[in-house]
Order: sequence, then structure tokens, then C-alpha cells
Amino acid sequence: MERYKIIDAHCHIYPDKIAEKASESTGNFYSIPMCLDGKISTLLEYGKKAEIDHFIVQSVATTPKQVSSINHFIAESVAESNGKFTGLGTLHPDSEDIKADVDELIGLGLKGVKLHPDIQQFKIDDYRMLKIYELCEGRLPVLIHTGDHRYDYSNPNRMLPILDIYDGLTVIGAHFGGWSIWEEATEKLSKYKNFYVDCSSSLYAITPEKARELIMAYGTKHVLFGTDYPMWEPEAEIERFMQIKLTKKQREDILYNNAAKLFDIE
Repeated sequence: MERYKIIDAHCHIYPDKIAEKASESTGNFYSIPMCLDGKISTLLEYGKKAEIDHFIVQSVATTPKQVSSINHFIAESVAESNGKFTGLGTLHPDSEDIKADVDELIGLGLKGVKLHPDIQQFKIDDYRMLKIYELCEGRLPVLIHTGDHRYDYSNPNRMLPILDIYDGLTVIGAHFGGWSIWEEATEKLSKYKNFYVDCSSSLYAITPEKARELIMAYGTKHVLFGTDYPMWEPEAEIERFMQIKLTKKQREDILYNNAAKLFDIE
């Protein structure tokens, strides 16, 4: 297989002492067995085997009290990665001082925000979220879990008003903009210039032909490669991606260039 530079734009990491439990909890939430354990060492080990050059790492606060400690953990992990990691911070809509959380996140050198409406239990268009979007608009890209046929926290109908109102906010919709409801998400969200998607936790469930259809609908400049570590093994996800019929330039953009531009990765 031809060698490409690769950024894995969607990786969850946890401290070693809680990594396996945290990963298992996420697997249980989706009824999908986790392939790996969520430890940083495991990500680096399997990422090296897959010849991944850089990782965008993140975690999610399920309570406001976790925000600062998680953001410090991510920042410390970036600092210890020898240039391998770019970090995204977490925020929570019930925080007493969201502005202070955003200021701290930026001060720690984190390059964006990761949100998970279904796990954090807020609707994307909930009034509690508006302050977060205001503070991130024009400053921080927001990677947000999107889509779940079981709930109505993160589905396209919730995303639409946010993209309309905060047109300077860069949003990356994980899982092609709508996990488990890929076609509905593409139909409703692909027209927005400030909306990007990643391909994480999708290629296992759709054909290469369907994946290509989704990529072309959003545009190859608006798609990022991601594995959703520790959900899947990096090598397997790259193999699935390479089955999609794309040109070399399109692959280069999705595997590396788009994420490098969005997150200012040299």
C-alpha cells in the first residue's frame, strides 16, 4: 500500500488507572466491544504499526467538576508526546464559569473542543450550550459527536440552527455527521461551509461505495480521517478507508491535509 502521511483526528485517551474501565463503559453505551484499552501507550503502539504520524487526542467531561482535570491531563499528554499529539479540551454546559474554562483550555495550549451530547446529556441546540458556541466561534474548532437513532440529543435537526446562527463557528461532526443515521445527516448538513465531518466509527457499518458517496456529498476538503480509538484498531480502519475509491490527492487531503489545516498542525 502506498505510504501516506496520516493524522488520526479522533482519539480518546484516559489515565492508565481508569483507561480500561472508561473504554468498557463507552463500549457498553454503544453495545460495541472495544478493540483496545484507551491507554496512551496502546495508542502509540498500534498507531506506530499503522504508520500514523499524528494524533488528535481528547476526552469528555460527564460532570462540570471534571473539566479542568481532564483538560490538564490532555495538555500534559500533549507535552509528553514528543510532538505526536494535538489536544482538544472538554467543556460542560452546567459549568459555573464557562468563560474561565475556555480561557484555561486555551492557556493550556489545547487547539479545540470535544463535546458528546449523548453522553453529556445535552441537546446540541440547548440554550445552555449557546455560551460555549459564542466563546468558540472564530477561536476554537468544535469536534462534536453527531447522530444516534436511539436519542435526540445530537441529530441533524439539533445541529441545523447552530450552523445557521453561528456561521463563524467551525464544527466537525463526528461519524460523517450522523452515526447510525448517515444519509439523513448528509442530506441536511452537507451544504454548510463551516461544517466538516470525520469518518470515524462509520466504515465498519457502511460499504466503501456508500462511504465515497458521503465523502463526495460533503466534499473531500471537508472530511477528516479518524479511528475513534480505542473503539477500533488503527490498521483495520486505514484498511477500510483505503478500500474507498479516491484519487491520491483526495486521500492526502482526508488523511492529513484537512486536519492539519483546521488544527494548525505543521
